Amino acid sequence: MKNLLVSGYRAHELNIFSQKHEGIPYIKKAITSRLIPLIEDGLEWVITPGQYGVDLWACEVVIALKQQYPDLKCSIMMAYQNMEEKWKEDKKEYFQQICAEVDYVGVVSRQPYQGIWQLKARDELLFRKTDGLLLVYDEDAGEGSPRFMKELALKKQQAEGYQYISISSEDIQSIADEERLFMDL
Repeated sequence: MKNLLVSGYRAHELNIFSQKHEGIPYIKKAITSRLIPLIEDGLEWVITPGQYGVDLWACEVVIALKQQYPDLKCSIMMAYQNMEEKWKEDKKEYFQQICAEVDYVGVVSRQPYQGIWQLKARDELLFRKTDGLLLVYDEDAGEGSPRFMKELALKKQQAEGYQYISISSEDIQSIADEERLFMDL
């Protein structure tokens, strides 16, 4: 696998409203643990849609991993121009900081948001350009925006052997529990 799409929940879907939330480091560790074997197996690009949440935390993970794996690259592919326009100022600053550190930032539609077709066009492009999807998603926790990505990935998996890798809330909880256990020793 050379190109991997990474996505998942938006921050608000996880009830995360601050970059200081205690759950973010565990989500990032779960992403890291899935990415390292793929990188060591030849992964070259991690591509995200750039939404505020798992997408940007994955970008942070890749930026950090570049210390150890300098050939690894990261891209944000947005659906439409000025996606972050209506975000709060702190989120905009965070987004712009991440955009400055990734290797490529692109936009599928060079217009502001006009409709769902822009999101569909972005997803079609992302699935066409990648060999697999790493998705932070847990159906047991209730449906959320990642559901659509999962459905697309599973269809493409059946048709073309596209890889689907998931990170569930149990995976993240297990990392948190391990770390707490380690802290108590």
